[in-house]
Amino acid sequence: MENSPGRDILAVTTTVGSAADARKLARAIVQARLGACVQVEEGLTSFYRWEGRDCEEAEVRLTIKTLPGCAEALQALLREQHPYDLPQFVAVRMQAGEAYYDWVRSEVALPEDPRESLGL
Repeated sequence: MENSPGRDILAVTTTVGSAADARKLARAIVQARLGACVQVEEGLTSFYRWEGRDCEEAEVRLTIKTLPGCAEALQALLREQHPYDLPQFVAVRMQAGEAYYDWVRSEVALPEDPRESLGL
């Protein structure tokens, strides 16, 4: 792919403990227009330490395709609606093809810049 400045998207990942939680969260993200697409992958096993204990848990990964300008609002939605006390939020900036970027841009509502509403 050619260098395509201005066509950056984010792929954000988070995990939850069940397919039902994943579907609920995915719907909330798309309905809030903070992600154009949310892919749900079942069948993961996570090994981690939490509150001093070694843990092994089944998890479901969500991969959210969004725009960099939505990262803060998406994090706020996860803080409010995610079932975990500490939701994973890992974002990778990627360059998209022109048609895919245009689609993501058309499906995601960028939060309003408060400077614009003030006429700055």
